[in-house]
Amino acid sequence: MNVNCLEGSKHFHTVSFNSKENIVILINQKKLPHQFSLVETTDFYQTAAAIQDMTVRGAGAIGATAAFGFAQGCNSFKDNSLELFEKHWKKVFNTLAKARPTAVDPVNAMRNIIDKMKSGTSVESQQQIALEAAYQFAEDDIAHCVAIGQHGSPLIQDGMTLLTHCNAGWLAFVDIGSATAPIYTAHKEGKRFQVFCDETRPRSQGAILTAWELAQQGIPHRVISDNAAGHFMQRGQIQMVITGADRVLAKTGEAANKIGTFSKAVLAKYHNIPFYIAIPLSTIDWQTEKGADIPIEERDEDEVLCAWGAKEPSTSSKEYIPQKIRIANSSSHALNPGFDITPAELITGFITPFGIFSPKELGNKIKEFLSVK
Repeated sequence: MNVNCLEGSKHFHTVSFNSKENIVILINQKKLPHQFSLVETTDFYQTAAAIQDMTVRGAGAIGATAAFGFAQGCNSFKDNSLELFEKHWKKVFNTLAKARPTAVDPVNAMRNIIDKMKSGTSVESQQQIALEAAYQFAEDDIAHCVAIGQHGSPLIQDGMTLLTHCNAGWLAFVDIGSATAPIYTAHKEGKRFQVFCDETRPRSQGAILTAWELAQQGIPHRVISDNAAGHFMQRGQIQMVITGADRVLAKTGEAANKIGTFSKAVLAKYHNIPFYIAIPLSTIDWQTEKGADIPIEERDEDEVLCAWGAKEPSTSSKEYIPQKIRIANSSSHALNPGFDITPAELITGFITPFGIFSPKELGNKIKEFLSVK
């Protein structure tokens, strides 16, 4: 997507890779919306740390970051022994896989690369395959989001108000986004609508990232507090909900997404409002039997007990100064699950690159399309 900067509007990908220098390049999401900057990670440990501390976040984005980080780790190996190389890439895989355990995209991306590497007969050939497969994952991520936009756009009609939760926009993917793809497509088609962005405490990705994205693209929007969604639904001011997901179970149609998604799905069901989840293929988990088996990341309690912001720059400085402020009682502790599970019966449909499917038909429909493809 395009970012408005000093030199005008410029196109950026959330994640990219410099293969000559073996460096992963990321938009630093921790500094948004106050400052747009890029960060470079020079080895797979740094790349994993960037995923873990949410310098980069979002299903497709951390999937692509893990893919490039895996290729980065593979290409740092300087020996001809395939046996030693396998031990090395397994270490790279495990380091990147455990950075954000709830999301399945990173693991899916790396497993796909590993499967392709098997055709290589030397360390050098396997390294090259890993690099090419990482680039392919990033390209597929964009293509899937384009297709999601095409399938989801007809759901959006003039005069609608849509609700989003967290950020499943282009910052959460290599480009375009999942939940935002239908929004961007409908906007290009000239439809008139507005978006309510849940603030999405405790990290406020809706207020910080989704609102910033929509502002960059000139899409009418309002930030609302997480607790206000029911109020607006009750008054008939929200006609549809679209979110993303970090893991969707093909066997049950359950979806893991940012904490608070389940609450919005319950509210939408009560008010008879369609609740859609937009996902690329890399977000589908084909193995896990039930939602209760999905590991839920427990994040630092400071995210709940404190708030982050930025002090406006002085006349002599152009940089915002980040600030952390304690908002809770000084002796209190907090629980901070990063995700929750939305049951299949609360989900109207999944917007996928192949079409819109109900939770019950999702797995079989995707398999059908993949077998034809």
